[in-house]
Amino acid sequence: MFNGITSGTRRVVRAQSVLVFVAALSGAAIAGMDAGLAAAYGVFVALAVSAVLVWREQQSMAHPEWDQHRLLKMFVRVSVERLILLVALLSLGLGVLKLDPLPLLLGLVLAQFAWLAAAAGRSGK
Repeated sequence: MFNGITSGTRRVVRAQSVLVFVAALSGAAIAGMDAGLAAAYGVFVALAVSAVLVWREQQSMAHPEWDQHRLLKMFVRVSVERLILLVALLSLGLGVLKLDPLPLLLGLVLAQFAWLAAAAGRSGK
């Protein structure tokens, strides 16, 4: 049951990893090096959030004895962790690093669409 979810999540992480380079090159070609860097950072943020999901998924796979109640608590915990990581990395990129907001958010959105595309491709099989 869980093997499909794990392989699908890993496929999304691989797709988002490739998108880092695509976003950087596309942003640099269209709007300059600063925009390319901001777009790549946006994809990196989505990749980091996805990596937390993969890490926690592998952790839960290592414990098949966990009951549904414990898995539900883990689901809520992972959701909060991912939200905190997202806010922290976006704050770092926009506040401390002073990256361009539009390319950064476009990179983030592009990476999230990769997530949806991988999920849609998986359900179509």
